[in-house]
Amino acid sequence: MSRDLSAFLSQNVKRVENTLYPATNRIVDENGNPIPWEICCITATENARIRKGCMTTVAVAGKKGQYTQEFNSQLYLARLCVRTTLYPDLQDKELQDSYGVMSAEELISTMLTPGEFEDYATAVMKANGFDDEENLVEEAKN
Repeated sequence: MSRDLSAFLSQNVKRVENTLYPATNRIVDENGNPIPWEICCITATENARIRKGCMTTVAVAGKKGQYTQEFNSQLYLARLCVRTTLYPDLQDKELQDSYGVMSAEELISTMLTPGEFEDYATAVMKANGFDDEENLVEEAKN
């Protein structure tokens, strides 16, 4: 039996549309409406690279010469949010300077309140295919 692989070719795969999400009600347009942020979807490979960058090797207490890996879930969420946010440009120096920060990760966590950041991170995860609320929490923790 011959199997046609044409549906799997890159040019034939449906693209994931960008998502608009109002990350905060405090940043508004001239009419007082919250300005939506634009979120894109990344590849699983890029997600893995971001996750790997959030791992650190730490010594095991009381076990000389033994080490373990620790995952920084807050850093992961900040980096994922920064990477997938197309608008506003969180890498913009003027925007970072206006908040007195030196990185996009610092900027997003300074611009948003803790609750806004958590809601935005959930929107980012959903835009990247993590639809199940329970899986969103587990993905961020692992």
